[in-house]
Amino acid sequence: MNFKVSTLLLGLFSVGAFAQNHSENDNKNAEITISYLDSIKKTFVNHSVSKCIEERMTKELVSLDLFEEMESDISNVYRDEEVSFDELPTELLKQRLQLLDQKSPFKIEYNESLERVIKSFLKNRKKSYARLMGLAEYYFPMFEEHLSKYDVPLEVKYLAIVESALNPVARSRVGATGLWQFMYPTGKQYGLEVNSFVDERSDPLKSSEAAAKYLSDLYAIFGDWDLVLASYNAGPGNVSKAIRRSGGYTNYWNIRKNLPKETQGYLPAFFATMYIFEYGKEHGIIANDSPALLAQTDTIAVKKRMSFEQISSLLEISSHEIEFLNPTYKLKEVPFVSGKNHFLRLPINKIGLFASNEDKIYAYIDHEDDKIEKPNFALETTTALVSSDIKPTYHTVRNGESLGVVANKYGITVAQIKKWNSLNSNAIHPGKKLKVGALVANIANTSSASKGQKVYTVKNGDSLYSISKKHPGVSIGQLKKINNLKEGQSIHPGMKLRIDG
Repeated sequence: MNFKVSTLLLGLFSVGAFAQNHSENDNKNAEITISYLDSIKKTFVNHSVSKCIEERMTKELVSLDLFEEMESDISNVYRDEEVSFDELPTELLKQRLQLLDQKSPFKIEYNESLERVIKSFLKNRKKSYARLMGLAEYYFPMFEEHLSKYDVPLEVKYLAIVESALNPVARSRVGATGLWQFMYPTGKQYGLEVNSFVDERSDPLKSSEAAAKYLSDLYAIFGDWDLVLASYNAGPGNVSKAIRRSGGYTNYWNIRKNLPKETQGYLPAFFATMYIFEYGKEHGIIANDSPALLAQTDTIAVKKRMSFEQISSLLEISSHEIEFLNPTYKLKEVPFVSGKNHFLRLPINKIGLFASNEDKIYAYIDHEDDKIEKPNFALETTTALVSSDIKPTYHTVRNGESLGVVANKYGITVAQIKKWNSLNSNAIHPGKKLKVGALVANIANTSSASKGQKVYTVKNGDSLYSISKKHPGVSIGQLKKINNLKEGQSIHPGMKLRIDG
């Protein structure tokens, strides 16, 4: 409370002119804070601000309501309740199911249980299926590509609707994850990596490849696609037990009562979904707009760790859109690991923008990284800013400068300036000397450089990355080593760096 009162009194008793000046400086500070980002973006080649995906559509990704509805429907699909739905006469349904059966490798036969499921979905879930049809325009092409590669019937694409309601970040109560709801062990068995940064079970392409392989392996066991789907849900062991307990029957409908409860509703939900997608128009179901088309997107390998927020700012693309297209990255950032590629999927026009301006993008990421506070192991041996090996750098405040202006000039933060100078507020005045950093003595003392050594004076906006790019053959690691830069130590305009050893 005392701190708040003293701060308020200080503001109230400030001279009017100084208060006005301070306000103007704060405005300048706000402009300068974004100026480095803006200056980079202004130099971008083929800069475009057009959007491929609208934010309202990409919210489909983070909404789990469709997934929860589907889970509930499957759990309750075999309640023996009549469903009143005059729009679909039984005889018409029988005819349509017969047509589906003729062009499908599945055994799609009419029965009263299946009729109840189809009518229940049509009566209660029309809006949900309109949304699913819109999402399917993005996901189904990639499913079909991988299913056909392993000779899996293309109709199996509807399985992902029953499994996840086309939500790549869906997670079941037992931990199954992604569009195809892989459990951790099965995902690992089929090559899907899961770690702190990445969950490839949520990667639409990689998980579809793994699902197609798994389904193909299950068909090699059972030789029947109905039983393949049942075993995908319940596990091949449970299906084999159900066959034995049924007296050797191998038709899904004959062994259904001996399967786990969820699996009893699994195939009916699959067939009902297939029916609604095939005959949706006849029931007045029109697909919502697709959030994107796969053909309108592409990928690029990322060479530096970067957050979705940074990508959004640089490329002027909404974070919702980035999340929709890159559900694999759990922490909303693309990691970088030496020797391993991590890809970023974006609309094609944004991929072109990224590819044409990679050096500038990475320079900005470097600039942002330099501002992050890092461990200063020198503090273990000294409590002061200045030691025998380090010389302080001072800045004399000029008229019109604020702490933000000074911080931006030296590539440091306002908090650092206040800490180093024991300041309790942001108020400074012309003529005041501020500690703004430190130069390692053997860097600042250029006279110690041997004959033939190059010395580079750091300019505004420079980073170790951009300096290394200006001097081929000199890496960031070499710059740190030959200049005795401590881990986490930042550079700022005016600092002199040796370029070769």
